[in-house]
Amino acid sequence: MDFFTNINFRVKKIKKGTILLAKGSTCKLAYKVIKGCLKSYVIDDTGEEHILQFAPEDWILSDLDNLLNNKPSLIFIKAIEDCEVIEINTLISNQIETLEKNVLIEQNSKLIRSLISMNRRIIHLLSATAVERYLDFLETYPALMQRLPLKLIAAYIGVTPEYLSVRGKVFAISKI
Repeated sequence: MDFFTNINFRVKKIKKGTILLAKGSTCKLAYKVIKGCLKSYVIDDTGEEHILQFAPEDWILSDLDNLLNNKPSLIFIKAIEDCEVIEINTLISNQIETLEKNVLIEQNSKLIRSLISMNRRIIHLLSATAVERYLDFLETYPALMQRLPLKLIAAYIGVTPEYLSVRGKVFAISKI
């Protein structure tokens, strides 16, 4: 059973490049991606973008600290492809309370998958080599390798596009 079949949520088409959440703003929504891909990211003091997470089809993306603690967002969420998303209003507690337990478990499992992915990402950024981060990207987002520009993959891994381009053959060999 899919969590979203029991509640009348708003399906929305999002154009590539649309910012769904900006740093400092307050978000009352989470987004389940039906088609396309979103990314969450931060921009440091030098203006450099650091990608935190991708959200391809069937992933849910939001700023949980913002949602749960009502703090201004520290992240941006942007559509990197034309998307179709389900906007989940997380403040509709009456609807959520009436859902069956297994439906809540499904929603929570998707959010937990997102949190686990984020924790793995942080650990890899702190301790893994570029090759290991590349292999983790391939494992976490297997369908995105062919869809995303090299510069986005390189930014996610934490290397320059030139490094990724030159080292691409080494990465491919390391995967074998």
